[in-house]
Amino acid sequence: MSNFIAHILVVDDDDGIRSLVQQYLTKHNFLVTTASNAEEALEKTSLIKFDLIVLDIMMPGKSGLELTKENKKKINTPIILLTAKGEANERVEGLESGADDYLAKPFEPRELILRIENIIHKTKKNDQKRIIKFDNIKIDLNKLLIIQNDKEFKINNTEKIILEKMINEPGVTFSREDIGRLIDIDKERSIDVIITRLRKKIEIDPKKPKYLQTLRGAGYVLWIE
Repeated sequence: MSNFIAHILVVDDDDGIRSLVQQYLTKHNFLVTTASNAEEALEKTSLIKFDLIVLDIMMPGKSGLELTKENKKKINTPIILLTAKGEANERVEGLESGADDYLAKPFEPRELILRIENIIHKTKKNDQKRIIKFDNIKIDLNKLLIIQNDKEFKINNTEKIILEKMINEPGVTFSREDIGRLIDIDKERSIDVIITRLRKKIEIDPKKPKYLQTLRGAGYVLWIE
């Protein structure tokens, strides 16, 4: 695996396109796994951590858009959607659902490579922020740990999703609606409870937060820089 640039999952019900993309990516030093539908893709993503998914929108059974939404909630692997040429509404809906990029069929294989490399580069830059330290606090998203003055606090997947977003966008205010979309919760009280729980793990004095602050009427912001 270390000899490959990245591990890509190609999901398309068209055998010809799937095979051509696999051959081209393999030739350019990517490790490639394929799936012919969304259900098969879900099985493989439950077993393997892929670096990126190349996903056709129009497939029998569960569509690529539905799979994109599920991916965003659960594992958040970067996605490039393959769309029918001229279907602008599908591309917009795909990006709103959490896709990172799209490519209209028919496409130049070289363009697909460039788009994959661009996303992988951005992802690797963001991955550098999965472990951060400030003052006497360390957040390790890989180990799902917050270490505060030598005390360890476990974080769950929901807390991890929120922290990962905030860590990569420090100083950005997230409304309750923004956070709710991230973790698929629409009850404001539940979101407040999660933030309160995170403060107990991050803040020296959770009642007077220094880092995970509330902006009245706007939402929550993480100050770490």
